[in-house]
Formats: sequence, structure tokens, C-alpha cells
Amino acid sequence: MDQPTSLVWLRNDLRLSDNPALLAAAADGGRIVALYIHETDEGVRAPGGAARWWLNQSLESLGQALGQKCILLIVRCGTAAEVLDKAIAEEGVQSVHWNRRYAPGERDVDQQIKSDLRERGLSVASHIGNMLAEPWTIATGQGKPYSVFSPFWKTLRDFRIEQPLPAPRKLGEALTARGYDRDYGAPKWSRKFEGQWAIGEAAAQKALHDFLDERLEDYPEGRDFPGRDMTSRLSPHLRFGEITARQVWYATQARMEAEPEVRPHAEKFLSELAWRDFSYHQLYHRRDIATVPMQEKYEGMRWHSDAEAEAAWQQGRTGIPIVDAGMRELWQTGYMHNRVRMLAASLLTKNLLIDWRHGERWFWDCLVDGDVANNPASWQWVAGCGLDAAPYFRIFNPITQGERFDAAGDYVRKWVPELKDLPDKWVHDPSSAPDSVLQEAGVSIGKTYPRPLVDLKTSRQRALDRQGEL
Repeated sequence: MDQPTSLVWLRNDLRLSDNPALLAAAADGGRIVALYIHETDEGVRAPGGAARWWLNQSLESLGQALGQKCILLIVRCGTAAEVLDKAIAEEGVQSVHWNRRYAPGERDVDQQIKSDLRERGLSVASHIGNMLAEPWTIATGQGKPYSVFSPFWKTLRDFRIEQPLPAPRKLGEALTARGYDRDYGAPKWSRKFEGQWAIGEAAAQKALHDFLDERLEDYPEGRDFPGRDMTSRLSPHLRFGEITARQVWYATQARMEAEPEVRPHAEKFLSELAWRDFSYHQLYHRRDIATVPMQEKYEGMRWHSDAEAEAAWQQGRTGIPIVDAGMRELWQTGYMHNRVRMLAASLLTKNLLIDWRHGERWFWDCLVDGDVANNPASWQWVAGCGLDAAPYFRIFNPITQGERFDAAGDYVRKWVPELKDLPDKWVHDPSSAPDSVLQEAGVSIGKTYPRPLVDLKTSRQRALDRQGEL
């Protein structure tokens, strides 16, 4: 009798270890086929250009790792139902497994497919996705979704988070991965990321342990300084599921138990990890947060339409050095330091009064860690239309922020080299520098470096006035 065949539909879970769907398929006995679909379903948000570049590398790494376990990886493009049907027929599949995802359109697709396959007599099982706690497992005392992070974090801190699972055992002789288009959908401009990132499950584990070993103790303070390498840079690995939030959680807990003196630093890191869960909590319980403001009154917000200013912001030509540095870092690396993300988003949505959805889409396309929950939730947080948001206090002054968190100008000088010879006093506010200082540094405002797009003081008041209309 032929061996039974189980199919694992991979999505944002490109790893062997702590992969509930993969381990469940192994428990079925028999043969396993893994399938990744570049989905074209309506309502399922396609990855941005930078993320597609990462995805291609990650799938190549995963295909090799699965092959060592005698698991075939198939990669195809199309609507999920059609591609699944074809793979099920070709491979003689009896059971299908996947790890859950949480965006509204994704859930609709998955529910329909699960229903259809079960009607045809197949065994279909979904499993916990890459979360510390799935969105419906945590609620307020009134049984409602959380809208404020602090009580959410307090509840999550006491939640029984599932232990990470092992990788499946080897099922037979190693396989050679079936051929597929390695460069599917990645734009030409993403090729500049080559060599800047280590991608895949092993790289994710190394990044985690390097951070815990080398930077954890400096994290609570150092994480705010973009010129210092003090963050974990795990976000793209988490976004593609090369590592799970549970693995990060338990590895950090183990470090706290082994070295109690690092507990305060580790707790801060874990609270930042929890923001990811909070973003998914919002994504799950509300309408599409990439397009719909979470505070209804913001549906009446009067935004400005200024294509020229928006293009200058995208290209790092705002005349605000730390914002320009961030936007150039984003374009060159597919990544931006989190504090600078807030400053760039604040300038666009508050000082320029350009719709947050424009910025969210740009980040979505340019970030290797462009995440379906984190990206829109963070943009709404800064714009003031998200939950747990205080618009007045979130009109950041990028000049004073730069002077505070990049006092020596290291970050600005790296990404805005035309300002590298300015003294520290003026590197974050070159348009205010005396002519003699500018001349000595070889800076000509309006020629070698742009004038500021907007006056920060008057535009701040304009933003407050505009929000006061809501």
C-alpha cells in the first residue's frame, strides 16, 4: 500500500523548528510535501518589493533544509485554492496542514479552502501561527479586545505561552529541491540588498543569540540611538517566520534565569516583542487596518495632496537630516531604525499632513520586514488614528530628536554624507547654521542639500488645529 501523503501549506513560517503544521504532518506518518504559493487571491496583501527579494532567498534556504529531511518543497504562483487543488491531485495528498494567519482577507481565504477540502473528504488542520498568544485568547475583563498596550502587556506577561516545538525527524533520504523561479516578483532595485543580510532559519537563530550574548544589557537605552548597533534586527526573520516569537521569548527567559542581573534589560526586550502581538491583536479584531483608521473620527481627516513633497520625503530630500538619513537607509538596505521610522512617519503625517496610507504603502514596498500587522499599526499609532495613540504628544520634532539620539551626528553622516563636515552643533539643523560654517563644510542650502520642506513650528500647530476639527 502506498504511503499516505500530507501537504504542509507554508506561508509566514519558513522554518523547520517550532513549526506546528510541519510537526503535525510528520506525526501523520508517511510522506510530506511542502507547498509555498505566491498568492494572487483578492484580499491577500502581496509582499512589497523588498520583502519579495527576502522571500526568494528564504525559500531557497528552506528548500535545501527541507530536502535534508526528505521533504519536497514546491513553489507556485496563483490563487490558493487552484494551486492547492493541483498539488493535491499531483502528489496524491490525503491531509493538509497549515499554521494560522490573522489578517481579514487571509482568514477568509483559509476558511473557504478548509471548508471546501473537508467537503471533498480530505483531512485539514490549522495550527497556532507565529504568535505568543493568538488574538482571541486574550481579552479585557469585559471580554473585549484590548485597545491599550499597557494592560495588554500585563495580561500577556502572565499568559501561558506555548513551548517551542522541535524540528521533525529526518523522514528518509535527502531530496533535491524541485526547481522554481528563484527571482519571482523581486524588483531590479532590490538587488542592491545582496550581501547585506544573512537570511534563513540558521541566520535567524544566530541573530537572536548574538543579540542576547552581545547587546541585551545595553538594549533598554541603546535601542533609541540609530547610530549604535543595539537592536536585535530580528524583525525580518519574524516577519517570514524563520524564527518564532515563542523561540525568542523562551531563549530570553532562559537568559534571565541563567543571569538574573539582566532581567530588567530582558523585560524591556520582551515588552517590545509583545508590541508585535498587540499589532496582530488589532489586525484580527478590526477592519483592514492598512486602509481603515482605527479611530472612526479620522475617516473625516482632511489630508493634503502634495506629490512633490511626498516624492522628496521618499527620496530623503526633506531638508531634515535625520529623516533624510532614515529614508536613504531604507532605500539602500530595506530597513530603518525604529526611532527614525517614527520621526519619518511623523514628519509626513503631521508636519506635511499627507495621508498616513501613502507612507504605509511606501514602507510596505521598501521594507524587508514589511509586516501585515506591524506596518499599518505603527503608521496609525504615529498618525494619531490608531489605538493607544495621543496625537498631541506624537508630533515629534526631528531636529531635537536628532540632537538627543544622534548627538555626534554619526547616523546622519553615514547616510547623508553631504553633511559629514558640518560641526555636531549644526548637523541636525544645517539650514540654521551661519554662512561661514556652511561654507567651510562645503554645504550650500538649496544646492548641495535641500531647504526644509516645511517649518516645524508652524506646521506642528497646523496639525494640532487640523486634528482639532475632528
